[in-house]
Amino acid sequence: MAPTNLKVSRSHNRTEGKFVMPSFDIVSEVDKTEVKNAIEQTNKEVSTRFDFKGSDARVEQAELKLTVWADNEFQLDQVQDILNAKLTKRGVDIKCLEISDKTEKVSGNKVKRGCEVKTGIEIELAKKIVKHIKDSKLKVQASIQGDTVRVTGKNRDDLQDAIAFVKKTITDFPLQYQNFRD
Repeated sequence: MAPTNLKVSRSHNRTEGKFVMPSFDIVSEVDKTEVKNAIEQTNKEVSTRFDFKGSDARVEQAELKLTVWADNEFQLDQVQDILNAKLTKRGVDIKCLEISDKTEKVSGNKVKRGCEVKTGIEIELAKKIVKHIKDSKLKVQASIQGDTVRVTGKNRDDLQDAIAFVKKTITDFPLQYQNFRD
């Protein structure tokens, strides 16, 4: 004989008797291995190109901080262009690069420029995403959780609409959509 007092839920996901709503996370991450490989490819190309023969042009990496070195500003811009092309080819969005505006002169006539690979969603951007989602009148809720934004809704279609809306609205920063739970 089957018990008659069981509640039937719309979702199979249950945690300790509570109903779990479908959700996904909006994040901004970069594959560090791909960044390292792009830097190695850039350094290899710079060392073999004729126009860089005898120069000290290179890219150095310290975690997510990059330093581009060259003999003059023209070569510095060329090395930066090569790095951008290699990152793009390896699937790293170059919108995540924060390239320093200032070029520093180093011993003699050498120059260097700092460059940082940004990961995570900054609090200002997270607030902007949450505000856009709330203003859109979609049937979802967004909340900031550290360097991610969690979006929950009643059904999968609302979440897919939210993803499409955020992709259309936020174009100046690379975002990924992960942990889609139905």
